[in-house]
Amino acid sequence: MLSYQHSYHAGGPADVHKHLALVLLLAHLTAKAKPAAMIDLYAGNGIYALTAPEAQKTGEYQNGITRLWGLPDPPAAIAAYLDVVKRINPGVLSLYPGSPEIAARLLRDGDQIILNELHPGAFTALKRWAGNDPRINTHKRDGLEALLALVPPKPRRGLMLVDPSFEMKSDYADIPARLAKAFDKWREGIFMIWYPVLGDARHKPMLTGIAAIAAPSIVAEWSLAANADQGLKGTGVIVLNPPWKFDTEMTEAGAALAKLLGGKHATRWLRPAV
Repeated sequence: MLSYQHSYHAGGPADVHKHLALVLLLAHLTAKAKPAAMIDLYAGNGIYALTAPEAQKTGEYQNGITRLWGLPDPPAAIAAYLDVVKRINPGVLSLYPGSPEIAARLLRDGDQIILNELHPGAFTALKRWAGNDPRINTHKRDGLEALLALVPPKPRRGLMLVDPSFEMKSDYADIPARLAKAFDKWREGIFMIWYPVLGDARHKPMLTGIAAIAAPSIVAEWSLAANADQGLKGTGVIVLNPPWKFDTEMTEAGAALAKLLGGKHATRWLRPAV
């Protein structure tokens, strides 16, 4: 199913939450001199124009990045994330970085960025965005198929981002099953899974399935303030194999988001570290 286009949702509350967690994880990967890899299974366009008709139609970014943009002294927990956004907007906020742009800004020469996107239009935009960056490899495959096919990467230190649109309800059951197999192939990998929190709580069986994987995992959920985004009650991130102190960092970042944008944020161990 290829009807979903992220251009309508770029910079909204879900993106802010997801990308805040991503920036924290990439900071851990780049804290050591050893090279690292990032795999993005649903990479989208790479970067998004908030002035585009799609973003203007929904206006979701107005409840997300716009409300953080003008902070004169942002909390330390979200400053690195906001710095990435500011680096592509030297003045007025008009662009929002997708996860590929965030990775390209934070990863180093010698690191690898492996991007996958099946949607034809988004893949064309992604290839154009990637240009001739020698760190970037692009794939046009089904995301769930790529979840297994693209691991382990080289170098083996790295992170995989799994953030489908969840238009297909079967994704909630398929992701834990595929993730368990991918973890068996890449036990040192960090896996980050984003999911929407909807009124019917359809994500809960997925959390149960991921908790059954024999690796420590953390879940961070932000319950949005009323009317923040029609239909979306909240946004969640699961991190399998989280780096040391990530739970504390995500707790602080989530608390800052909730204080600034409303709602409630909670971070907990889904499967505690041994």
